[in-house]
Formats: sequence, structure tokens, C-alpha cells
Amino acid sequence: MAELAGITTRTLRFYRERKLLPPPRREGRIAFYDEHHLARLRTITGLLERGHTLGGIADLIGAFESGRDSHGTAELLGLESALLTSLFAEETPIRLTPEELADYYQGEVTVENLATSLDIGYIAVDGDEFIHTSRRLLDASSELVKKGIPLAAVLAAGRELRTQSEAIAEVFAELFTTHLLPQQADASPDGLDAERLNDLLTQVRPLAKQVVEAELGLALDRRVRDEIEKWLGHGRRPEEGEPSAQNGPSAQDDSGTD
Repeated sequence: MAELAGITTRTLRFYRERKLLPPPRREGRIAFYDEHHLARLRTITGLLERGHTLGGIADLIGAFESGRDSHGTAELLGLESALLTSLFAEETPIRLTPEELADYYQGEVTVENLATSLDIGYIAVDGDEFIHTSRRLLDASSELVKKGIPLAAVLAAGRELRTQSEAIAEVFAELFTTHLLPQQADASPDGLDAERLNDLLTQVRPLAKQVVEAELGLALDRRVRDEIEKWLGHGRRPEEGEPSAQNGPSAQDDSGTD
């Protein structure tokens, strides 16, 4: 096992003593390791190469194991409900090793950030890997981190956006259940089955997304314009020869002679 992982047997024993590696199956004095042990060893090596300390790796592994127990893949992806297919979300889950996840966020995968991602529902643990619920969200958040925004701030914003998005979804759900659903039920003498319900949702989906996209664009225009004007008004100094805001653009010495 040590040879396959590219480490010494002494290092292997050290990892076991530090609780970085689960104990092997034993028969007498013989220890049997499997592919999960090999994956864990490669993960430790990969994280060490990326600058993580053994203490930090131990904490991450602890969070990883906790996530495996409390945030299953089926729960994350909604596989426990087969009544409706996913008609609104167009997200592609992506499977990542711990090393690949660390690469996405340039060393900012800390225990706190990992726990937050698990709590929000962005990631779940499946075996020795993570599954991120959305390739688009993964790429976007990674780019924000690369541009200088701390991952903790990105996740805090994501949590707030999740809350606001739930409120928006509630508005549309209210419209749907109050107006459209009763109409469809009345028009279906045999009852409203899953197929008819899915058809109705398929018709509503582009309208809901169109409204949200338009409102978000308008709101961003208003807010960004307002913030830029505030920043320019408070932080910009007049160029040499340019009249200041206090004097106004037309302030002149009018004491001259006629």
C-alpha cells in the first residue's frame, strides 16, 4: 500500500497514528488495506503538496467525515423524490477529489469554509469524493476567489442569495398554487397526475426565469450606478485646474471692473 501511494511504510504508520488514515482490516497480524485507504493517502499527499499542514489536513478530514455522515448525495441532489423531474434547475453536478476542490479555490478550502459549503448544500460527500451541486456555481465562485474575493465572503453572499432566492421562489409558488393549479385540476376530471403537472411546470418555467432575469438586471443597474456615484462623490479628488464640488463649476471672481 505504501509503495502504491508513493510513501514509506514509516510515513504510513505515522498517518495511522495521527488518525489521518482509518484502521485497516486485520486478520491476525496481517493488515489489509483497500482502495479507500489508497485514495485517502493520495489525498493527503496532494494536500501536502498544495501547502496544507498535517494538522490542517486532519481537521479537513474530520469535516469530510462529518459531511459524509450528515449530508448524503441523495439528499443534496433531491433523489429521494421521484414524483417530479427537475424542471427549473438546469445544473450539472460535478464530482471532485479533495485535491481538485482545493485547486479550485487556491488554498482557501478551510474547515470553516468546507463546513459552510456542506451546510448551504453546495457540496456533499460521496465515498472519497465531493459532489458539487452545480458546475456553474462552482466555476463562478472559483472565478470570484481568483479575482480577490475571499472564499468565506463568497460563501456568505451565497447563503444570503439562497435566502433571497427562496423568497422569490415562494412568490412564484404562491401564484402557481393559487391560480394555475386549481384551473388545471378543474379541467382534469380524472385528476391531476404527475405528467400533466410536469407539462404545466414546463410551460411556466421560461416565464418565471424571464421575470427574474429582467428584475435582477434592472436592480443591478440601479444599485451599481448608485454605488459608483457614491464612490466617485466621496473618493475622487478634482484634477488640477478643475473646479471643486464646493465651489461649483461656475464659481468665479466677479469683482472685476466693467
